[in-house]
Amino acid sequence: MALRGQSSCKVASALLISALAACAPTLPPQPVVVTAPIPQAIELPAPPVSEVTAHFRALEARRLAQGLLRTDPAPRDLPYSVRDLEDIFVRVGLRDEYTLSRTSVTQQERPAPLRRWAAPVRMGLEFGAAVPDAQKATDTALVRNIAARLSAATGHPVSLGGAPNFHILVLTESERRAAGPRLQALLPGLDALSEQIVTQMPLSVSCLVLAFARDGGSTYTDALAVVRAELPDLSRSACYHEELAQGMGLSNDSPRARPSLFNDSKEFAVLTRLDEALLALLYDPRLRPGMTEIQARPLIRTIASGLMGGES
Repeated sequence: MALRGQSSCKVASALLISALAACAPTLPPQPVVVTAPIPQAIELPAPPVSEVTAHFRALEARRLAQGLLRTDPAPRDLPYSVRDLEDIFVRVGLRDEYTLSRTSVTQQERPAPLRRWAAPVRMGLEFGAAVPDAQKATDTALVRNIAARLSAATGHPVSLGGAPNFHILVLTESERRAAGPRLQALLPGLDALSEQIVTQMPLSVSCLVLAFARDGGSTYTDALAVVRAELPDLSRSACYHEELAQGMGLSNDSPRARPSLFNDSKEFAVLTRLDEALLALLYDPRLRPGMTEIQARPLIRTIASGLMGGES
């Protein structure tokens, strides 16, 4: 399972868990890796929708005032080199920042194997009953566009439609808190901690994604993203861009990653050209799921050089 979440602080905004499970449907997902601490869940009454909406509108306004949530995918002020691309890929694709047990999360950065999908990714978008029809239409078009961009960047089939293996839930605060039965229906045998992470998600977290590798290795087979319906348009769009890209297999954030979504700063709200290059690297056939940094480094350098046209 890979879980990642956006938030208003560094701790929660880097939230991503990767979990591995056996291939047989009767065996439940078993979380093993996390890239951000999970706050201790305290059951509190759900705040009113108006309060949640106001909180995230104010948060978006502050970020925009700080020059964050940029929507320029190829900014001239942040050039990067082949060496930058190589180093950033290792940091976001071959590192885990936190470890996860059945009951707890511990900060302990460590190397991670390369993880990605093998089967075509089929996204399914599901809205809570309280989500307005206009928002549903806008978000559906956006997710379809992001899926196409992810497919083009990776060369891997990614689409919206069909029997989904990448579920996207857009829920209000009260709908998400009551989503346990739906989560179990989508991912039978989902462990209690993973369910709690979703249903008791603190207000500091805007969205998250969980990805599962049921073969017990490093190949994803299922994913679940959760996006708060109360988010204003730009923040909600940023969630879709970041979590769907994260769910493809880049499991970490780094301040070194600029211009990129894979950075806790929330500087960018859209997939950048650097992000597309990172995804292309991840899905290059010369790399294989389960590879370590030592195994992958020489190939990463070669692939990065090719993506950058041989530039140094």
